[in-house]
Amino acid sequence: MMKILLPTLMLIPTTWLSNFSWLWTSTLSYSFLIAALSLTWLKNMSETGWTMLGINMATDTLSTPLLILTCWLLPLMIMASQNHLKTEPQTRQRLYITLLTTLQFFLILAFSSTELIMFYVMFEATLIPTLIIITRWGNQMERLNAGTYLLFYTLISSLPLLIALLMIQSKAGSLSLTTAQFYMSMIPQHNFLWLACFLGFLVKMPLYGVHLWLPKAHVEAPIAGSMILAAVLLKLGGYGMMRISALVEPVNKVLIYPFMALALWGIVMTGLICLQQMDLKSLIAYSSVGHMGLVVGAILTQTPEGYSGAVTLMIAHGLTSSALFCLANSNYERTHSRVMLLARGLQMIFPLMTAWWLAFTLANLALPPLPNLMGELTIIISMFDWSWWTFILTGAGTLITAAYSLYMFITTQRGNFTTHIMSLSPTYIKEHLLMLLHLMPLLLLIMKPEIISY
Repeated sequence: MMKILLPTLMLIPTTWLSNFSWLWTSTLSYSFLIAALSLTWLKNMSETGWTMLGINMATDTLSTPLLILTCWLLPLMIMASQNHLKTEPQTRQRLYITLLTTLQFFLILAFSSTELIMFYVMFEATLIPTLIIITRWGNQMERLNAGTYLLFYTLISSLPLLIALLMIQSKAGSLSLTTAQFYMSMIPQHNFLWLACFLGFLVKMPLYGVHLWLPKAHVEAPIAGSMILAAVLLKLGGYGMMRISALVEPVNKVLIYPFMALALWGIVMTGLICLQQMDLKSLIAYSSVGHMGLVVGAILTQTPEGYSGAVTLMIAHGLTSSALFCLANSNYERTHSRVMLLARGLQMIFPLMTAWWLAFTLANLALPPLPNLMGELTIIISMFDWSWWTFILTGAGTLITAAYSLYMFITTQRGNFTTHIMSLSPTYIKEHLLMLLHLMPLLLLIMKPEIISY
């Protein structure tokens, strides 16, 4: 574990001490080395549970894919942000990369911690760099409002979780995940305990109804903020739910029904909201809420198939939504507008960029044989086994997802070219490489899906 944590930590002095002309090149190559090194975690994945077990940190089949996704995303964020920050002073560019590195450090500690209180501290610590990135480098004046929403939603919802963890600690004397099956029998199970533990994660996912912070945060965040939010920070909620659900269960199973109903209703409602969106980033943000609704439903079924589908969809969605935000950013840098109708007809000018748009639009609507489809099918089957009524909403959600994904592609790429755009800068090799680095893991996972199926 330290072979990844120490290089990540040493990336901070590298950022501040390297020559400015080599700043982006050195940090990018260094972070790629860390990402390559993180693939060694796959070697030790086993069916028996924890591997690389230390005093406070370990990996298992649930945390390993999320850890590798976190490490893989840092070089991609650095690559995507370079153009956005080229006019900023040196110090601010260095600070930006430092915040991204700090965020990765906190996320690695969160996903690999075996102590629940350490997981909680790191879960909350990720909020600080994210908040600074959104409020300092966001695009619009609304960014402070978005930061306030993010802060208060996360803090208020996770306070009951802290109280529940302290209660478990006082009753059982331990919060270790590795020995949880031995001490959880001492804890009096209660509906309020289950609610307190799950509320913070449901807001982080987010569940439909407590999702209002997410579109604001996505729309106002700079490109790296949107990428890390969509790809990894939302997955913290799912990861936390899967860890906690092994420890606490509701005494009355009826308590699951309203949350399941909200998750399923959210899939349909966010899809309908996407169909009437004009703002490109807002559409991608709302589609994330719909996909995470599927994940919430899968985790609430408490079945092995549901868990497997949830992890598969989380990883696949992380790569797909991150790539869609990169594409939206490349559009914005040229047209200086997020309104989709003002960017139509770009296929005539950027045919290769249109090919990337098509690839990731199809990944978003779960085209076979991509991992997105594997995850969604597994989730839909597990929910159908739980109750056949769920098929109505999941089926409708799948159809609406296909509709808004194609609507997004046709509106931004097809049609007559808008007359108000007089000149557009050409696409760069760096942007195409960024798209390839998002698509390549998705295609490789088709050949070995057991890596991400929990």
